[in-house]
Amino acid sequence: MAGRYPVAPMCRLLRVSRSGFYAWQQRPPSAREMANRRLSKEIRTIHHEVNGIYGHRRIKAELAAMGHACGRHRVARLMREAGLRVRSRKRWRLVSSSRHALPIAPNHLDRQFASDRANRHWVSDMTYVRTAQGWLYLAVVLDLYSRAVVGWAMHHRMQQALVHAALEMAVARRQPQAEVLLHSDRGSQYCAYDYQALLRRHRVVPSHSRPGSCWDNAAMESFFRSLKTERVYLTHYASYQEAKTDLFDYIRFYNHRRRHSTLGYLSPMEFERRNASSSS
Repeated sequence: MAGRYPVAPMCRLLRVSRSGFYAWQQRPPSAREMANRRLSKEIRTIHHEVNGIYGHRRIKAELAAMGHACGRHRVARLMREAGLRVRSRKRWRLVSSSRHALPIAPNHLDRQFASDRANRHWVSDMTYVRTAQGWLYLAVVLDLYSRAVVGWAMHHRMQQALVHAALEMAVARRQPQAEVLLHSDRGSQYCAYDYQALLRRHRVVPSHSRPGSCWDNAAMESFFRSLKTERVYLTHYASYQEAKTDLFDYIRFYNHRRRHSTLGYLSPMEFERRNASSSS
């Protein structure tokens, strides 16, 4: 304003002295202002690193892990002032076919999505991703204890081998020492005789959702929702390989970096490490 209007008339209009105005102008920023500037810089860095998918609660948790103590309302205000917003979300769909005469297991999980130890309750499902070459299908196995992705497989054809590969990866990576309950929808891939034989071979007990009830596998759908809205819908994939590379990158980010609200804003791997050290 001082550059657009003469200082003296403006001081008279606002009833302040010119000496007071110049003293205010030359006064160094307060400690609070400097702290806000540093905090805003950190917030911008975090927002950029996570591709804009974090709101103020997750950014506050990230700042706390870095040693910055601040309230979420302060973080929200600084984000507004910096023009930082969460990336927009779009609608998403899952893929499954339950029109078959294959045997269906009872719903043993019964929407109990909290597990008291690793490798006790797993959930699984499939989804698809659009690429310029066509659809890429993704099968995932998730451990309910930490919400970690423990197995996955991708292919441009929706085939039975996809869910087999995801389960085999989960078993090889986690090496469960006791019986595991694996919940999925009642899609033909999960009810097929050869898949059921694979489950028995690895001491995995099947559990299937009720017909038309997406909430029976809500934890798995929540992961796919995060995957689609935080990465897939924000990206154009020119090829199957490009999509595979990016989906793997998201899974790695999700397991090791993404803060999960149901885990006290820890990542799945950090949650497992902390609980393993506290129980030892």
